[in-house]
Amino acid sequence: MSAHSLPDSTTVWHSLEVDKAIELLSTNADTGLSPQEAQQRLEQYGPNELEETGGRSAWEILVDQFKNIMLLMLIAVAIVSGILDLLALQNNELKAGEVPFKDTIAILAIVVLNGILGYVQESRAEKALAALKKLSSPNVRVIRDGKPTEVAAKDLVPGDVMLIEAGMQVAADGRLLEVSNLQIRESALTGEAQAVNKQAETTLPEETGIGDRINSVFQGTEVVQGRGKVLVTNTGMKTELGKIAAMLQSVESEPTPLQQRMTQLGNVLVTGSLVLVAIVVIVGLLRGGNLTELLEVSLSMAVAVVPEGLPAVITVTLALGTQRMVRRNALIRKLPAVETLGSVTTICSDKTGTLTQNKMVVQSVYTNASSSNPSEKTCNHQEFRVTGEGYAPKGEFQLQNNKVEVQDYRELQALLVACAVCNDSVLQQQQGQWTILGDPTEGALVTLAAKGGIEKDQWDSKLPRVGEFPFSSERKRMSVICRVEQVETGVSPLSDVDPIISHLVNSHGYLMFTKGSPELILARCTQLYVGNSTIPLTQNQRDEILAENDRMASNGLRVLGFAYKPLAEIPSQGSDETSEQELVWLGLVGMLDAPRPEVRAAVQECREAGIRPIMITGDHQLTARAIATDLGIAQPGDRALTGQELQRMSDQDLEQNVDLVSIYARVAPEHKLRIVQALQRRGRFVAMTGDGVNDAPALKQADIGIAMGITGTDVSKEAADMVLLDDNFATIVAATEEGRVVYTNIRRFIKYILGSNIGEVLTIAAAPILGLGGVPLTPLQILWMNLVTDGLPALALAVEPPEPDVMKRPPFSPRESIFARGLGSYMIRIGIIFAFITIILMMWAYNHSTSIQGNGLSPDRWKTMVFTSLCLAQMGHAIAIRSNSRLTIEMNPFSNPYVLGAVVLTTILQLMLVYVPPLRNFFGTDYISLPELGICLGFSALMFVWIELEKIVFRLMGKKTV
Repeated sequence: MSAHSLPDSTTVWHSLEVDKAIELLSTNADTGLSPQEAQQRLEQYGPNELEETGGRSAWEILVDQFKNIMLLMLIAVAIVSGILDLLALQNNELKAGEVPFKDTIAILAIVVLNGILGYVQESRAEKALAALKKLSSPNVRVIRDGKPTEVAAKDLVPGDVMLIEAGMQVAADGRLLEVSNLQIRESALTGEAQAVNKQAETTLPEETGIGDRINSVFQGTEVVQGRGKVLVTNTGMKTELGKIAAMLQSVESEPTPLQQRMTQLGNVLVTGSLVLVAIVVIVGLLRGGNLTELLEVSLSMAVAVVPEGLPAVITVTLALGTQRMVRRNALIRKLPAVETLGSVTTICSDKTGTLTQNKMVVQSVYTNASSSNPSEKTCNHQEFRVTGEGYAPKGEFQLQNNKVEVQDYRELQALLVACAVCNDSVLQQQQGQWTILGDPTEGALVTLAAKGGIEKDQWDSKLPRVGEFPFSSERKRMSVICRVEQVETGVSPLSDVDPIISHLVNSHGYLMFTKGSPELILARCTQLYVGNSTIPLTQNQRDEILAENDRMASNGLRVLGFAYKPLAEIPSQGSDETSEQELVWLGLVGMLDAPRPEVRAAVQECREAGIRPIMITGDHQLTARAIATDLGIAQPGDRALTGQELQRMSDQDLEQNVDLVSIYARVAPEHKLRIVQALQRRGRFVAMTGDGVNDAPALKQADIGIAMGITGTDVSKEAADMVLLDDNFATIVAATEEGRVVYTNIRRFIKYILGSNIGEVLTIAAAPILGLGGVPLTPLQILWMNLVTDGLPALALAVEPPEPDVMKRPPFSPRESIFARGLGSYMIRIGIIFAFITIILMMWAYNHSTSIQGNGLSPDRWKTMVFTSLCLAQMGHAIAIRSNSRLTIEMNPFSNPYVLGAVVLTTILQLMLVYVPPLRNFFGTDYISLPELGICLGFSALMFVWIELEKIVFRLMGKKTV
């Protein structure tokens, strides 16, 4: 078969016999490809590299910032203002000391600042693919022309014969030709940390998921043990890793709810402003007004309607939210994600390490038990429950919920000795933390033994290992041979210290301990260890043990069987089949990657908050169901969907079932992505957790992607919006609470800012309609109000403490309008009241200023009074708006001292604009007398009084304000 007719990437290699796969790829298992054939295939298939599609350039991101409708309107205002100043300059119409173009410069400065803020938020380069590329091995050993040689990984082609061994990273996808005790850690693809035992001489059904393809290897995975010969089947973007890269780049980032709401807000404000400007200009012209003055009014209205300080306040609020979340072990990578968390309706969580401790912990021990009548050679069974967390050797052994002492149970002691001795792991304590050096399963057994007082290092010296039959995927068992010194009497010299050994050894000098698959170990046993002796193993007893094994497995436990055998001599290498016969059965040990203790409460909190938790894992269905039921994610009998079942489902079928299934097991990368997309099509707002490379597309697709900080890969972290520093599900719930608080505070200061802005616009619009001379506020004064007298109190409101019921209510719809739940009507209502109070003051001040314009007093003092009243009224608004229902007098003023500080500071700054000559000249204000200032303060206080009266009225009516 020539290179151009090689099979495509849809070939299901794991379902083919080895010889058939070699034939399809036109290669030879012993000699591999020739250099010429390899070069031809390299030209046909391209290099074994991940390809990157183009994204937005930095310039495009920057330009996009200035497409915002509010910024466009400000740019137009700046241009018109500049033209008017230029005309005034040419006609010598500028007032003495007035600086030309200061409004234009100030407005453009705000435009540039907001553009930079937006650019900084969006300009994080997409590094997920770069992190993915790091998983590619630089060099690899292959057979070409019958000789082993080393080539660059990018030069691998389908049909190459690749050699792998412990410590290497697999450089391409392939079908195994030969293996020798080969174990590969595939956590990058499956998310499961446990190494997979590989077999070559097996074929699998086509629908077999990645986690179960024991005859295949995949790019980016790690060889933990053994060696193998691999037929390369797919390279580059055709590998499983390449498919993930393609999915990652195909996922388009959607605007967050906050970004969508800000766009909607901008559209409404600009549209409303243009309509109001048109009305003012038309009415003004019909009344014979001056076009230039009307244009100045229009400019002031346009500046007043745009909340120039809002983007900065939102950015600072989100940044403060990220700081609070870091203190709760949640690192936010993208600022908008802070608010987005508050809208989450569904959390899709991985199991291992997030819901569980990622530490195997023995939960149950099942041993033989002698009859209550010592003279009877019969056997019962007893199940011990084991307590404790993680690898700490602290816990109790309980029998029927009562604590027992291990030394009172000879069978239990013997089993614990087997756990400690037939083991290659080491239990160690570092900086107060107990950790395991070695396999997590064996680590759980060492910890179990230590809980029972059986210390591995002590027993290794008491029973030194002199031989072993190592574990392999074919054997599914492991045996160690230990030496016991004998004396002439045939009794162990250790019998005085450790009677266990004397009973096990009998008159022999060696002991063999065996552990492995319970069914397989039990099949090789002929006796049971009971009390101080052994008895024949009956068929009824076999059936009881197997039934218990099935029961433990159905509860999600990983079960191991243990046995021993006294030996007179060390068996020879390769004699395992004959030596591991006629064993003495000791018992079963069931272990589990135990749930984190705080997760149950977190799941319950999710339920109360209207958030639905879902488990999506690469682990087995029984284990997933047991953990999910235990944590309250699912109820007993709930359906669990496997990757194979999901594979056969259409997108429509999945969408119909996705609200009914809370457990997904043995899933592949594309399954996670499909689940998230199905939930989103159902209108759910999804947070997705993950740590492996396989999770990256789903993390990017999800509304909130959450990567693991401890076990997570660089790929998953770069694709995520948030990183859990402690890999803990409970941290997600805590971060969700912070997100809700942030969103509530954003709504609080938006209604504060826009309520004030509407009042400003209506006040400015009323001036020409009422026939008052000139514009009451200049664009520069409005910018001061929007940035300082609005901005500082708004920042203070952003850190308002959470409401008591923040996690006792369902999440607000992420698709709700920014004006939802009465916020729009509040802003209009308060804006009108704001304007009404100010317009009354403006009319009085105008008449007052005109009537006493002599004596060297400026006739434009009324404008400064309007300016001052508007600013001071906003201070009262800020104090009153802290709570929607409680009166200010009912609240602790120091629960948010920043509001008091902002009000005092802003008031001082505003008075400086009136009473400090340089500032007065720059901002175009006039000196006002203390009685006039008192009148301004009196009118301003009416705003605070009105809002407090509203609270009382709404409380009497039984209604809630927003």
